[in-house]
Amino acid sequence: MDAFYASVEQRDAPELAGQPVIVGGTSGRGVVAAASYEVRRYGVRSAMPMRRALELCPHAVCVRPRMQRYADVSREVFGIFHEVTPLIEGLSLDEAFLDVTASFPADCPPAALSAGAARIAASIKARIREVTALSASVGVAPNKLVAKIASDLDKPDGLTVVAPDRIHEVLDPLSVRRLPGLGKKTGERVEALGVRTLGELRSAPDRLLWPIFGRYTARVRERAGGIDERAVEAERPDRSISAEDTFERDIADPATLNAELARLADLACARLRSKSLAAGCVAVKIRRHDFTTFTRQRAVAPPTQDRRTVAAVARELLSRWLADHPGTKLRLLGVALSELGPATQLGLFQGPRRELDAAVDEIHGRFGRHALRRASSIK
Repeated sequence: MDAFYASVEQRDAPELAGQPVIVGGTSGRGVVAAASYEVRRYGVRSAMPMRRALELCPHAVCVRPRMQRYADVSREVFGIFHEVTPLIEGLSLDEAFLDVTASFPADCPPAALSAGAARIAASIKARIREVTALSASVGVAPNKLVAKIASDLDKPDGLTVVAPDRIHEVLDPLSVRRLPGLGKKTGERVEALGVRTLGELRSAPDRLLWPIFGRYTARVRERAGGIDERAVEAERPDRSISAEDTFERDIADPATLNAELARLADLACARLRSKSLAAGCVAVKIRRHDFTTFTRQRAVAPPTQDRRTVAAVARELLSRWLADHPGTKLRLLGVALSELGPATQLGLFQGPRRELDAAVDEIHGRFGRHALRRASSIK
């Protein structure tokens, strides 16, 4: 989807159409969650500090994120995907891989396969426009890597088809920064070697690449050449569920930190329950004022989705860390739940608490998360 969060806001509020819109936290430490194409002309990008974004575009319109709204629209979009194929690998609310190979005969020639897939892509774009009034950009290619790159080549509202015999033609001139997963710092190191395009990267000798990529050198060279054997993995299981927050001001007071932690544990557990999962491991993420980040974790048995249990473990982990770092100011806290599995065998005495959590979840779903607060999360 094109500038998804910002596009939803412009659609829902017509007065924002054509305006430079930034979706993100509006505090001094907020970051840009999404930037409309109007504001991108000023150099504003996702994940940029809000303060820097407003320096680049002082007249931008800032909108706080409405994650539930974006999730609702995402379900509409994924519903359209399911009209086409069951092989859907969602990457986020606004991005997915679709495998449409089964729509064609097994002996379909590559050229006909590309042309047919392009028609499917065009129909998906049209359906998304019809149902949501939003635009999407699509890449059509023989594998996930090339499709991902292609989807970014003609934004917004683009459709780029890369047939098997054109992979090198399309990829070779592109910057190495276009390679998914390369990262900004690694990209800078590669460019410092004089290797600036994907074509140069796929033909670069080991003596240049080995100091950077080591045993992954051959794999990086293959990816630069558009080789990717990964299958589309439908319904990938969640590996972890988390909730975290960056504070407007650094916090050192343990009571305030514990209140924030209780709120985050509540949010993470609500997400866990919405997926009917239970967690066998609780972790806290701790970031100091100097950006140094720590994690502490502990296994829990039996696995749980109970927020009191999760909050108690998280509080214990944080308290131990604070005891070793007294007076330290924190800029971020997070609660992460992992070792996930179906919530089928929960503790014998969790029944009443599960009913309470379910009631709280229902109230939050109907009236918003601020309609009801747990006492432990009040500062």
